[in-house]
Amino acid sequence: MRCKVLIYVILLTHKHVSPTEIQASPNTNATLPCNVTSPLFVKGVKIDKSLIKVSWISNGSDFASFSNAAMQIKDGFGWDTRDFNNGDFSLTILRADLDLQGVYECTVSYNSTMLHSSNVTFSILASPTLSIPQQWVVLETESQLKCHADGFYPPPVSFSWTRDGQVIQPPYHVEGEQTPDGSYMAVGNLTFYASREDKNVTFGCKVSHNGNYQELDFQLNITYLPSVRLSVMPSSSNDIPLTLYCDVESFYPEEVSVSWLQNGTVVPEPPTTEQNPDGTYTTRRYYTLSPEQREQGGKVECAVNQPGVVHLVSGSAYLEKVDPQDEPPVLTKSAKASVALMCISLVLVFLLCFGFSWRRRDEKQKSLSVSGIILPPRVIVGHKGRVTVSIEGRRVDQVQTAWFLNDTPISDTSPTGTSKANFNCLYNPLTTIHLPYGLTLTSPVSEKGPLLPSRGEMGYYKLHTQGPLHSSGSGTQQLISSLTFIPQISVHKGAVFKCQVSYVGKDKIVVERVSERFTILSAPEVSEIQLEETPNDSDVISLTVRASHFHPDVITFRWFCQGSELSPVASQASSSPRPNSEGFFSAFSQCKLPRSELEKGGTKVWVSVHHIALKQPVTRETRGFIKRPCVSEIVSSTSFPDQTLTLGCEITDFHPPNISVTWLKLRAGEQDDREEEVIEGGELWGPIQAPDPRLYRATAILKRRATNQEKKERGGGIICRVEHCCLLEPIERHWRNVDIVAPSIPPSISVCWSSEGVGVFSLLLKGGHPKVKLLWAVGGSTLSPLVSNETEEIGDDGQRELKSVCALERSTSLPSQTSKQLERQKNGHAIKTKAAVTDPDAEGIEYIDEKVDGENNNIDSDEETKSEVDDDSDKEGEEDPGALHINRVNLRTGPRENERARLRVCVEITHPALKLPVYRTWTEPNEEISSSA
Repeated sequence: MRCKVLIYVILLTHKHVSPTEIQASPNTNATLPCNVTSPLFVKGVKIDKSLIKVSWISNGSDFASFSNAAMQIKDGFGWDTRDFNNGDFSLTILRADLDLQGVYECTVSYNSTMLHSSNVTFSILASPTLSIPQQWVVLETESQLKCHADGFYPPPVSFSWTRDGQVIQPPYHVEGEQTPDGSYMAVGNLTFYASREDKNVTFGCKVSHNGNYQELDFQLNITYLPSVRLSVMPSSSNDIPLTLYCDVESFYPEEVSVSWLQNGTVVPEPPTTEQNPDGTYTTRRYYTLSPEQREQGGKVECAVNQPGVVHLVSGSAYLEKVDPQDEPPVLTKSAKASVALMCISLVLVFLLCFGFSWRRRDEKQKSLSVSGIILPPRVIVGHKGRVTVSIEGRRVDQVQTAWFLNDTPISDTSPTGTSKANFNCLYNPLTTIHLPYGLTLTSPVSEKGPLLPSRGEMGYYKLHTQGPLHSSGSGTQQLISSLTFIPQISVHKGAVFKCQVSYVGKDKIVVERVSERFTILSAPEVSEIQLEETPNDSDVISLTVRASHFHPDVITFRWFCQGSELSPVASQASSSPRPNSEGFFSAFSQCKLPRSELEKGGTKVWVSVHHIALKQPVTRETRGFIKRPCVSEIVSSTSFPDQTLTLGCEITDFHPPNISVTWLKLRAGEQDDREEEVIEGGELWGPIQAPDPRLYRATAILKRRATNQEKKERGGGIICRVEHCCLLEPIERHWRNVDIVAPSIPPSISVCWSSEGVGVFSLLLKGGHPKVKLLWAVGGSTLSPLVSNETEEIGDDGQRELKSVCALERSTSLPSQTSKQLERQKNGHAIKTKAAVTDPDAEGIEYIDEKVDGENNNIDSDEETKSEVDDDSDKEGEEDPGALHINRVNLRTGPRENERARLRVCVEITHPALKLPVYRTWTEPNEEISSSA
């Protein structure tokens, strides 16, 4: 009994596990591992939970405990006691935040004996959000750009700046400042002097945080400082108003405001501008000083204000210099007349001022307060987004808005769009949304109206206007103008929205608002994990996952295997991959594991894909062994009497058993076969386990009857396509639709002799597939090959007809160029192949003289018969491809002078359907020999 107790104590020996680090994003779940390896915790064996004691402690505080079969756990944590039987005492943090960071200690004991103690360090990882609030700079002046990185943890972050993809400021670290919610914010600064070449150039702020990169691209708005010159209009008297004018030249952009100051007091003036040939603008501003202001004297300034300029540019002058005061002159009659005229002018000026004040009162009633353009928090490709502007004033019922994408007008293309002015009220059920800066947005409860492309193919847009809505207080009214759009990368990347506010019937733009540039998001489409054997090492399995159709380009793959993180061996997830034609990015990641790990069937491998467009990472996982299938060639057989064609293909040695087989019909082509259609009716026998229990085999079968069209074509073929989870590309096997049919052969050769001594031998074969091969020969006891002509046509019964013709001229003398041959060359005509076959007895058959082929014409002198084939010239044959070749045969006499061998013409017919060649022979009759002798 004592021995048993000693062994039991040894089994319960304490095991210490090295500390583990766990990171999670804010508001996500995180699992703190605590696993005990002990003979007590065996799968399928229950243990006495009343003897188990578990405790999770952090910073002296007890977060979860289990003792005497009772559990205590704080809010925000989760625990599944059913896993205790397996030795799993892991604790789950629900909605992680910064306050929960720290070192957690897990202790496990059984029957008062310590089994396990481990530490887990938990921390939060949050990526920053980038923004560049100010993008106006002054030409050739020191400018400061600021890049804000908000909401990141832990510090620090690294900033760098680029120009057209080139780094202009190398990375530098910034610790940042902590915000009230515990996260950090940091600002990166760029100091530089803007030049004219920086216009329309793309700059970028690149931020690195914990190995992840983000980049925000933008273009600068450059201000060209003007030259300002103040002048005065000549005046004949000191008692009349004095008109000043200010020349403002060579400035950019066109929007500029000029204010007049006298001794620090600002007086407004409406603008007038003109554009210079170099793209800058010129304006002249006037201001008339009253006699009291002229008498006051002092310094007069013309100050120019431009976007992004801190210190105003101004021109100044002293009235004492530009408008010297003269002594009061003695009034003459003409001077008195001038005074009277001036009085009249003062009355007119008074009337004008009264009208101006009345107009100012009316304009005050029409004054508007327009908010900035409010962008949606997340702009996702294919999802509706809305931009909004709020307008407040006394007369918003007379206000109209116009929306632009960059500088291109946007029109409402929805079928429900109103035909009236776009400020009309929509009588749909409304809901109120509270916006920043104390604004509210009243919008339809649901937005299900269809969106159609606007003119110019700029995308999808729908305009909305709600109002006028009565506001509390001084009787002002509120108008909400908004634009719903579906983002597209090719259209909206790097773009801005503009909203111009004006009164109905007026061309003047009262207010224009321009939005900030926004980042377009597109969540990645993640494939399943693809497993494949490594070509050079069959003991290693490659696991590949692909992500496509995402934007922006920063993406992260993290591989895990049974609780530990793997290192990828190949990845195409760099910070700047090239986009496709639509502007989307693609990437892949790959890791490798030994075959022995996967063959166990229990190793779990998963990959986590992180992207800014995803609220939660996308996870793909796989488990088990995989083996690439072997596919045999297609075997065919034909069953009688229904002529059913059966095709079969063996698929062996694959795992897992899931496999797909598709049969496809090919259309015959001269050079290649093209896929035409999928054939239905294929069968798959299996999969069934092979002798090796880990592997499977199957047989793909296709039974079909050939159609009449296929019988006529006798070409093309069929493909068996096999797909399996380990194959990047399917395996294909081809079967050619070739039927072997013997032709119909006539019993004898047809022969006709012309008056010129030329014999035309012909043979007509019908049907057959593929095409037959023919060889003509002539001679006595030995044969020499001849040249023949073949033509192929389709007969009346629809079968193929092959006509073979061989022309032969015999002679008993050595070949020489006779006067008859010279006459043939002079005439220059030839026998046509078709005419020789159809009507060999036709009159006027003429000849082609051929050259002599000494190698084929010389036969040993001790042979009884000699045949020669001579060729004189092939020029005529080259000029007319339809000419019939004439073979010339020289038959020499035997030992006796009056004895000559009998002429023998033979044709050999070979075809795949014939086991042996078929021969047809024509032999010269005896009477012809005697007559010729």
